[in-house]
Amino acid sequence: MTEGIDPRAVELFLRVNGVERQRASTSGMLADVPALVAYASEFMTLLPGDVIATGTPEGVGAGQKPPVFLAPGDVVEFGASGLGEARQRVVAWTA
Repeated sequence: MTEGIDPRAVELFLRVNGVERQRASTSGMLADVPALVAYASEFMTLLPGDVIATGTPEGVGAGQKPPVFLAPGDVVEFGASGLGEARQRVVAWTA
């Protein structure tokens, strides 16, 4: 874990085209980060850079009424306090 960051209180966000869709904290998770890492470590070796997917906070597009989905050209920004941010542009799938 990153030194100086409390994994039990990391603020998370996600924006689509500049509109905030999700905001939450790891403090609201059903199982805390140390417990998840301990559990995953029981059956696999965790290495720097590994990702443990835990689900998603409220605001998922498919759960909206009507549902909202990403489209080519959309810009998705996401981040976690103390860990950084990223920005991605959605492109159409080509086989």
